[in-house]
Amino acid sequence: MVFPWQLTLGLTRYLLRQRLKGNRQFPLVLMLEPLLRCNLACAGCGRIREYGDILDKMLSVEECLESVDECGAPVVSLTGGEPLIHPDIDRIVDGIVAKRRFVYLCTNGLAMEESLPNFQPVPYLSFVVHLDGLAQTHDRITGREGTFDIAIAAIKAAKRAGFQVRTNTTIYKGTDPLEIEALFQLLTQIGVDGIMVSPGFSYEGVADDVFLSREQCNGLFRAIRQLRDRVKFYNTPGYLRFLAGELELQCTPWSNPTRNPKGWKSPCYLITDGHYQSFAELMRETPWFKYGVGKDPRCANCMVHCGFEASAIAALGKNPALLWETVRWNFLS
Repeated sequence: MVFPWQLTLGLTRYLLRQRLKGNRQFPLVLMLEPLLRCNLACAGCGRIREYGDILDKMLSVEECLESVDECGAPVVSLTGGEPLIHPDIDRIVDGIVAKRRFVYLCTNGLAMEESLPNFQPVPYLSFVVHLDGLAQTHDRITGREGTFDIAIAAIKAAKRAGFQVRTNTTIYKGTDPLEIEALFQLLTQIGVDGIMVSPGFSYEGVADDVFLSREQCNGLFRAIRQLRDRVKFYNTPGYLRFLAGELELQCTPWSNPTRNPKGWKSPCYLITDGHYQSFAELMRETPWFKYGVGKDPRCANCMVHCGFEASAIAALGKNPALLWETVRWNFLS
């Protein structure tokens, strides 16, 4: 299985409850940013630029756990910033796991190996290590020599200790598909539990020449999707089809709400038009109808997983062939 059976069962129950309640707009993954400070300054990252005025701020353990309860999403992605430099990140993870929520702790890997003794390898926790290419490419993007080797060593250490480890790769303009294939082969040999891939988003204030247009994205991901029989992707098959231009999807920005030290970010993880002080206010006050391809120019080239993975899941009920592909991919691969 690509996902632990506990996650598959938990998500299925959650989705059925939402359908029975008649809910059309509901969260699937809480993007929880306990802090926005990072130990790297990667090309293509908008966070440390957008939130430069509050890099010294962080959410407390209590605020993080209250946000988990307030949102109610079954999956929590701990992101930022670099979550592992939060002094209470172990208490945050333990508190979320105690609520039987699934935690994806996103990290660049620099502080990961030394942090492993602070966590327990349970089915509800996965480390997600960001790798954007092989050593030369990854080190150039992160702006620091040696980051690739440190991350790979951390992945191996975590696997030896019994943790689930997944990876996340962002595709930019000029990305070499053959290099990505070589990276994924290496990660497969190491034994990672899943590989996620997504195009970058053209954040304001970041040079546009590193980001893909939708047409460029389709071409690159048609090649990447061909690896699906050799690579354990933890993207859904529907989302990979969407990236390759084989499936039309509309963004569902409410599916991945973001909570950070400024509040609940509106409208989505990628665009900031304001912050609300409660999740209910975010859902009630955000004019969702104004966002998406053809509605807001900032959305024109967006194909990022946090806006479209939930859309791909929603499409399963309308597409039997896609549903069967997803079942086969998760249970029989």
